[in-house]
Amino acid sequence: MTTNPDLATALAKVADAEPRRYVITGGPSSGKDDLLEAVHAAGIPCMIQEPGREIYRKHRERLGRHLQKEDRREYSLEVLEAFIAEYEAHSHGIRFYNRGIPDGYGWEGFFGLRPTDELEKATQAYRYDAIFVLDPLDRFEDADDVVWAKDREIRRVHELIVQGYYDAGYEPVFVAADSAIARLDFICSNLRLPRPSRGV
Repeated sequence: MTTNPDLATALAKVADAEPRRYVITGGPSSGKDDLLEAVHAAGIPCMIQEPGREIYRKHRERLGRHLQKEDRREYSLEVLEAFIAEYEAHSHGIRFYNRGIPDGYGWEGFFGLRPTDELEKATQAYRYDAIFVLDPLDRFEDADDVVWAKDREIRRVHELIVQGYYDAGYEPVFVAADSAIARLDFICSNLRLPRPSRGV
């Protein structure tokens, strides 16, 4: 990727301004990892690692199996705490997030659970400025994604996550399946930021 110096200038101008928080989300195999790597490479502040994945792996190692419905509450509350901490740690300028608090609605819905009071309260207290939903790709980026692929549930998870954001009062922006660079250009254009790939 060719970095646009105008983007660095634009980011520097708002570095000490009020925080602007943008979520990148979508179901499994949506290309989130590649896109967030491109965000990072462009010099845009972002949260690269999704907290839920590492917490999931810890629970899976402790249990010796993938999480089931009866395991979800403890796991979900731990993930929620991580997202709140990440949100509160950001106090100035632009930052992109690898999923957001309302993603919890989608995952809880997938497991047939009602949202916890903690999730409901956090969704109202911690608000994001824009939500970008990535359309699914035809490949997997994490070994845990295969869990969903086996049951052909990728589309259902995706739809439940999207519905969760609508239920939380957001109007998501949908990002079509494309290369990470093209997707980042689209997002930057939507936010009226210089597009990273247009530099010299």
